[in-house]
Amino acid sequence: MIKITQVDTLLKLSANTPIIDVRSPSEFENGHIFGAINVPIFSDTEHKIIGTKYKQESRDTALATALEIIAKKTDFFLNRIAKINSENIAVYCWRGGFRSDGMAHLFQSVGKNVFKLDGGYKSFRQHISQFFEQGFPFIILGGKTGSDKTKILYELAKQDEQVIDLEKLADHKGSAFGAIGEVPQKSLQQFENNLFDALQKLTFKKRIWLEDESRMIGRLKIPDAIFRQIRSTNVINLEIPKKRRISNLMKNYTHFETVFLIDAVNRISRKLGGLNTKLIIDAIEQNDFFTAIDIVLNYYDKTYQFGLSKRDLNTVFTLKISTKTNQQIAENLKIFVNNHDDEL
Repeated sequence: MIKITQVDTLLKLSANTPIIDVRSPSEFENGHIFGAINVPIFSDTEHKIIGTKYKQESRDTALATALEIIAKKTDFFLNRIAKINSENIAVYCWRGGFRSDGMAHLFQSVGKNVFKLDGGYKSFRQHISQFFEQGFPFIILGGKTGSDKTKILYELAKQDEQVIDLEKLADHKGSAFGAIGEVPQKSLQQFENNLFDALQKLTFKKRIWLEDESRMIGRLKIPDAIFRQIRSTNVINLEIPKKRRISNLMKNYTHFETVFLIDAVNRISRKLGGLNTKLIIDAIEQNDFFTAIDIVLNYYDKTYQFGLSKRDLNTVFTLKISTKTNQQIAENLKIFVNNHDDEL
């Protein structure tokens, strides 16, 4: 039996039902439902051929070509199905049309209970867009570069706070140096899909901590609806001494090859100025990382302070930090927020 399923139902099923994305590999790579398995009914080349025939010849010609390709692959599809150890299977394509129909009937023919996503992946993307528009109980963790905000978020998570790590989802640490040590960034669609997956697992009856971010994390843009909330909601601005921030950055970056650090410096050389760029690169080459980071922070601190000044002052709460550990900072943040509950 094939059941036509809406996005909400499909997501509930996903905990114990394999989700099969039958689109081409490049479509899947560009963006897919979190946890979906790609069983492409057509390769990228085949998909292009069929699309061309549809546009330049006729729907019937394209359909005949598609059926011919599928007929040659039936054994392959049956072998893939046999490896899926579940009586229930969910399936989707782009719009919930020919491709998911064909695969759903094939799954059904071998005794599977099939759920087909109504409207396909396109409806899932529309669902995400609407989801992001709702209000979230965000609290933003701010602080100048080197404040170890990401590590503090994870300390908060250990203390039963809800946390979203945007930089991890984006595979980028958010500055000119942010790609160092990270895997290549995913597509914008997949970043949004993964952010949706992370958010929808949380309860909106409790606060959700995010790090203060620019609109762009590397080459990926934070969804507009989410970014508007990040910029308009309450931010806890950590004031951490510069020497400690330099020490944090030395621990986080100086084990990488200097060529990567110098390349990052050159990418922001126009903003740093010619003299500062030279001084920073000279210091890196001499392994004088303290001096290099000290100069770089002069630029990043001004940039952060400018961004903070653009916020409504009533939403900015400053917490001065001395030499406490990240665990202690997280504990103090919780106390601080609870004590300012009426204002936050």
